[in-house]
Amino acid sequence: MSDFTTLPAAIDRGDFTLADVTIPACLLGQAGDLVRTTITVRNGAFSDTPFEDSDARRVTMNGAMALPAFTDMHTHLDKGHIWPRSPNPDGTFMGALETVKEDRIAAWSAEDVRARVEFALRCAHAHGTKAIRTHLDSIPPQDDISWGVFREMREEWAGRIALQAACLVGMEGVTLPSEYDTYAHTAQLVAEAGGVLGTVTYPIPDLQPRLDRFFVLAEKHHLHADFHVDETGDPSVATLRTIAETVLARGFEAPVTVGHCCSLAVQKDEEWKHTLDLVAKAGINVVSLPMCNLYLQAREPRTTPRWRGVTLVHEMVERGIAVAFASDNTRDPFYAYGDLDMLEVMREATRIAHLDHTGTDWPKAFTTTPAQICGFDERCFEPGAPADFVLTRARSWTELFARPQADRIVVRNGHTIDRTLPDYAELDHLMEI
Repeated sequence: MSDFTTLPAAIDRGDFTLADVTIPACLLGQAGDLVRTTITVRNGAFSDTPFEDSDARRVTMNGAMALPAFTDMHTHLDKGHIWPRSPNPDGTFMGALETVKEDRIAAWSAEDVRARVEFALRCAHAHGTKAIRTHLDSIPPQDDISWGVFREMREEWAGRIALQAACLVGMEGVTLPSEYDTYAHTAQLVAEAGGVLGTVTYPIPDLQPRLDRFFVLAEKHHLHADFHVDETGDPSVATLRTIAETVLARGFEAPVTVGHCCSLAVQKDEEWKHTLDLVAKAGINVVSLPMCNLYLQAREPRTTPRWRGVTLVHEMVERGIAVAFASDNTRDPFYAYGDLDMLEVMREATRIAHLDHTGTDWPKAFTTTPAQICGFDERCFEPGAPADFVLTRARSWTELFARPQADRIVVRNGHTIDRTLPDYAELDHLMEI
């Protein structure tokens, strides 16, 4: 057999071997770019014992590309799909901040958040994502509402999408002990949910004491850290350096992730080089969000943007810094588009950040690297690992990225899933506030 259209039926008859499949070599622990190989599935997991050529369970794929199911490590499920009721008035970052704030106050009940999160997860699952880290707006009293919904959704989606959450508040919301200490309550919610401690850093006069307070709480509750950092085109904004210096000074040992880091790209060489050397020394991970930053950064009325908003991913990798890419926002004031489709993120990141012609390890940045950073199962295509993967007709990178691969096949635990996407009309009842 070799007809792509009949493949789902062939797979769902049970255990199978896919012969002549194209897979990125780096995901197999091999040197080179793309390799043609054979993968076998038995009892829902990958196996190193293929079926023979004469067996009906063996399917010849003629070079069709297989990728592991994706890990999307920076999303905002609680914000998703509010654009129809709360569009960004001017496409700017400040427009997004104010619009989301107003929408949250007006409409983010448990029922509203649950419906939109459920819709987003159905999209991500249909596109081939198996694990997600989401940031949850956690300004009281929203923290109690959204974290309760998250814990319910994580249980309901177990076995389909592994879920992890990080709290999200501005740096002023990381309250000091001398203040009404709401952040201590939020940190307790995060700890009880097995989550990740998060905040947004930007230049404020008391950044350092609030950052120290953040790490005190992370240490107290044994939590990983995840920051939104320097999401601006202002070269004077350099809080990433302060984070790295603080991690080193405190000897903080839990994983630390920073997202965005846009201002690095517009700083003088001596500044960004010094910062990245500190980031590498501190062992900090970076997640780049190219689609959202392309949308927001350098947006001025009737002015063509002069830069892409993407951070210095190549310079980071050269220093041994772990770099991942993720979706970020979806159909909300921070990004009007998107569908939690990591194959789209992979395609657009390749174009925006010039990942082509620059090494062969970039497929890890959408699959195994984010899984490893978050602590999800990072195994792929190895014997014993769950048979979770995405099949496309593409036989090469140019074929993969030239089209959206809307006819891809998603296999989870050795069986194809229904890839029907939910209809936006399902959310219509939520779009009036």
